[in-house]
Amino acid sequence: MPVDAEDKAKTSPKLTLLPLIALIFYDVCGGPFGVEDSVRAGGGPLLSLLGFLLFPLIWSIPEALVTAELATSFPENGGYVIWISSAFGPFWGFQEGFWKWFSGVMDNALYPVLFLDYLKHSLPIFNQLIARIPALLGITVSLTYLNYRGLHIVGFSAVSLAVFSLCPFVVMAILSIPRIRPKQWLVVDFRKVDWRGYFNCMFWNLNYWDKASTLAGEVENPSKTFPNALFGAVILVVLSYLIPLLAGTGALSSPSSEWSDGYFAEVGMLIGGVWLKWWIQAAAAMSNLGLFAAEMSGDAFQLLGMSEMGMLPSIFASRSKYGTPTISILCSATGVIFLSWMSFQEILEFLNFLYAIGMLLEFAAFIKLRMMKPELHRPYKVPLQTFGAALLCLPPAMLLVLVMCLASLQTFLVSGVVILLGFLLYPTLLHAKDRKWVKFGTEEPGLPSNASLEENSILLHPHQEVADEASVSLLSDLSSTKQGQQSCEALVEGVLKSE
Repeated sequence: MPVDAEDKAKTSPKLTLLPLIALIFYDVCGGPFGVEDSVRAGGGPLLSLLGFLLFPLIWSIPEALVTAELATSFPENGGYVIWISSAFGPFWGFQEGFWKWFSGVMDNALYPVLFLDYLKHSLPIFNQLIARIPALLGITVSLTYLNYRGLHIVGFSAVSLAVFSLCPFVVMAILSIPRIRPKQWLVVDFRKVDWRGYFNCMFWNLNYWDKASTLAGEVENPSKTFPNALFGAVILVVLSYLIPLLAGTGALSSPSSEWSDGYFAEVGMLIGGVWLKWWIQAAAAMSNLGLFAAEMSGDAFQLLGMSEMGMLPSIFASRSKYGTPTISILCSATGVIFLSWMSFQEILEFLNFLYAIGMLLEFAAFIKLRMMKPELHRPYKVPLQTFGAALLCLPPAMLLVLVMCLASLQTFLVSGVVILLGFLLYPTLLHAKDRKWVKFGTEEPGLPSNASLEENSILLHPHQEVADEASVSLLSDLSSTKQGQQSCEALVEGVLKSE
């Protein structure tokens, strides 16, 4: 990292517990907006309610636990890219980063669309392209600027947006109590169940727990803050889904076909009146802004981390005077603009498929690191032995395979092209690095001595008091040329043996 960029990274405020909970909440959820489709696809309330009770147990909690252990073991910007690189090498680390970044940008393209979909119920002009296109561009540019101004601003903005977005649903739940009929929660028509739509909706609304790990280097005291933030976010996410669904489906007897994106605004009007409808619409709009800002932060700091590891040109690690990765933010924003023309369901299925492949690799890395690097310093460790850790990953892995198997032929083709592009991009960047066509900021020779190794550890881990040997070995491997990598690996191995 250049000296000026390092200074900016040091002086920029770190994320504390509450803003990190809010960012994880927006990475995963952002409120109940978008869960309406689970009632329609599930043929009634029963499967939707069961889904948001059971899926967190077999998916959200295991993913959050794995994220807590690995994010505290490697508290660097880049997150899962570092985990995969440590377990399987830089080639697969790069592929993981490419898949997850592409999936994240696709996910972010949904939120300006959803923002306008809620507003169009009261402002029909946003159904017309002449108003919709400028609005999409304006939202993207405004939120990109918010990310540019600083991650701490994004974090505290997320806290305010979360409070504002959830308040109308607390009011709606209270007003619905006299009208609730519990037997309506048990309604299901299996003839109307769309299993592909149901599983995609469930998966999308409960994934991305690992996204915040990409900015772990910006978190204050990550070994304690990350596990606590993940625990708080799991509770907040589950409650923010279940309470509105219990209120809306229990108080109203609307057919499942009416439950589609934006329907909670109508539920609010039927339960509380027009004022509650407008409040929910405003909350939905603000929630989508928070989702966009949180996702873009994760995507941008992932690119910054990959650049600091030598996987991407050094320009992606350049920071603004606010400590934010300027080029990485612009790159993510450009991707959002190009993808926002796609339909909601198309984007949803594409991003789920790519995300599922990346998560399978993360679970595999989690187990392999337990087996191959038991000495790795783990400030937080999932309280299970290796066999138990493997069993923990089995149910979510089966869910990932199911989601992939339910994908359409078009999704297989598009995802195949993205995967092939990643396979071609990695050797292209290596060739450009070897020929020095592009500047890579971490190109350094192999480390010649124990003292140099210690200095490199301090340089690469400025926010850690003690850097463990496995992390130093990994980051040293990724930041040098092929010849330098081999000598560095031999050196680190000799140091560890001598110890």
